[in-house]
Amino acid sequence: MLRLPLSLCVALLSGCAALSPPPPAPPAPTAWQAPRPHDGEPQALAQWWSRFDDPLLASLVAQAQASSPTLAQAAARIAQARAQLTVAGAALSPTLDGRADASRISNAFPPPTLTYSIARVGADAGWEIDLFGGRRAGVAVAQAQAGAAAAQWHDARVSLAAEVGLSYVGLRACEAQVALDAQNVAAARQIAELTQRKVEVGFESPANGALAQATLSDTLARAQAQQAECEVAVKALVALTGLDEPALRAQLGARAAQLPRPAAFGVAAVPAQVLAQRPDLAAAEQQLRAAAAGVDAAEAARWPRLLLAGAITLGVGRVAGVQDTGANWSFGPALSLPLFDAGRRRAEVDAARARLDEALAAWEQRARGAVREVEEALVRLDAAARREDDARTAAENWQRFVQATQTRWELGNASLIELQDARRQRIAAEAALLVVQRERVNAWVQLYKASGGGWDGSLAVADAANSLNASGARANESK
Repeated sequence: MLRLPLSLCVALLSGCAALSPPPPAPPAPTAWQAPRPHDGEPQALAQWWSRFDDPLLASLVAQAQASSPTLAQAAARIAQARAQLTVAGAALSPTLDGRADASRISNAFPPPTLTYSIARVGADAGWEIDLFGGRRAGVAVAQAQAGAAAAQWHDARVSLAAEVGLSYVGLRACEAQVALDAQNVAAARQIAELTQRKVEVGFESPANGALAQATLSDTLARAQAQQAECEVAVKALVALTGLDEPALRAQLGARAAQLPRPAAFGVAAVPAQVLAQRPDLAAAEQQLRAAAAGVDAAEAARWPRLLLAGAITLGVGRVAGVQDTGANWSFGPALSLPLFDAGRRRAEVDAARARLDEALAAWEQRARGAVREVEEALVRLDAAARREDDARTAAENWQRFVQATQTRWELGNASLIELQDARRQRIAAEAALLVVQRERVNAWVQLYKASGGGWDGSLAVADAANSLNASGARANESK
């Protein structure tokens, strides 16, 4: 039989003493290499969306989680896994089946014709003695798959919350850009009108008038394109939350269009042992455990099977008007010996071991990916925080420069080209500030997701069960 290292058994496959040694799993990081805001002062990750200064974000996440088809599918998979666990557990117990039959038989050859009736009732019992642990391994497989289904539900929940958060942040950033575009359109229209007046009295050339009108048209086109992007973002939120679009627009319009910000922008919870706080890794560990138990089940199938079987039958017959009754019973062991199967059972063991190797590789890949996601989110968060102050300073100074240049242009001391170039630089600086602010909030959302989104393995089963019950209630209502 195959055996895993004790450390991996304790961490991942509790009770897997009968399995073999795959390559060791990568250890969890003891410290993060990327800088952590405020040195990673702890803050709870659970319900992270409620820690933003925007209650609408928390409301949208709750609505999405209450009506998500993705979570409903995950809950249905939990129900399937639990049913399979019941099936696997029943295989360890004896079975008892009742039976009853009645028949009327006529025998005409040779004469004389003989007709008789028979009625029988009975019961059949059987119990396979699990000599080599194959049935118990099947139960272990089903238990691990049920645990994986519950963890996958939590992973879907964390991913959905992050997706709603990112979509909402994107919409608010888009609306902020639309507001910025509206200011630019107003400024471009004012310059175009003033330029046209100057052209009419001969203080500006017709070429400058055409330039001002072209700038206005270009600014209007960009504003319309940005507005269309916001409409698309609203449609995405409608699909995620399941809300009617008019209701969603009413909620969005009730609050100023601005980016949500965490209540404590400089504080992040980044546990060093993040591998224990990711539901996707918990699901991968359970799949690894199921694959390990599958090796045991395949190995047990190569050995003899011992079945205890018994039956009892009570019968009543009537022949030529004479009634007769009788009873019989049987009990005894039956031994099945696998003698020749052309290598089928050996190949099934090899396939089970290959699935175990695949599951371990998948776990290692997810573990490395988890560390990478946290590191990347920390780097982006730190970079965005450092860039935001500089971007804000640049936008404020370009605004002052444009105001000064417009005053000079109105007095005739600056050309229209200088003014338009200053305006373009200001627009670019303000857009860059908005991008950095959006990147910073997005980095927070990604950090929350990469850190497991507040998942707690001790609450996994209860939360998944509540979701399953809620899904069942919604299904009954739909009927």
